[in-house]
Amino acid sequence: MTAPGGVSLSHLVETARALVADGQRRILGITGAPGAGKSTLARQIVDALGDRAVLVGLDSFHLSNAELDRLGRHARKGAADTFDAAGYQNLLRRLRPQQDEVVYAAEFDRSLEESIACAVPVHRDVPLVVTEGNYLLVDDERWGGTAALLDASWYVEPGEDVRLERLIARHRQFGRSPEEAYERSHGSDQRNAELIGSTRPRAGLVVRITTEKEPA
Repeated sequence: MTAPGGVSLSHLVETARALVADGQRRILGITGAPGAGKSTLARQIVDALGDRAVLVGLDSFHLSNAELDRLGRHARKGAADTFDAAGYQNLLRRLRPQQDEVVYAAEFDRSLEESIACAVPVHRDVPLVVTEGNYLLVDDERWGGTAALLDASWYVEPGEDVRLERLIARHRQFGRSPEEAYERSHGSDQRNAELIGSTRPRAGLVVRITTEKEPA
């Protein structure tokens, strides 16, 4: 289902709220290419729902920098094979039944470029888990099956010019020079974006927020 002409943030909040109207645990996945604004949108949804939602990000399953160095993949950090896909899927499986009083998830710290273990408590009585990341709908040997663990999936698509502008700005914010930010955004990030873009038809909802400020 595509939202022609865009959709408001308030509408998306109410859509997310309706997912857990019965109080049962649901998992909402938000995906999109690098710079699409999915992490900001996910945070806005969680903030709006208060104690009825929690954010668990795929980025917390980045392999450590030391492991990426060992594997020779550090220069491609952010590519599909630089994450622990199986670990992420196992967390989603553990979260779904609401059996544990609390499940602790990790959190990715962009200032450190590393994950912090047990930083996000997910309590049993929280009905909505919002998870966001690049590869939620990829259907290959490593990532296939992730989509089946989601109750709903949204693909964020702000427009290519906007996305690239945001992505370059984000790279500069975290210390890259203008030249490095441009090269990364149009290089390895773009290759990742093309893979992610191929998953768009698998999303339950394709959204572009146009009636309110777009996420950065």
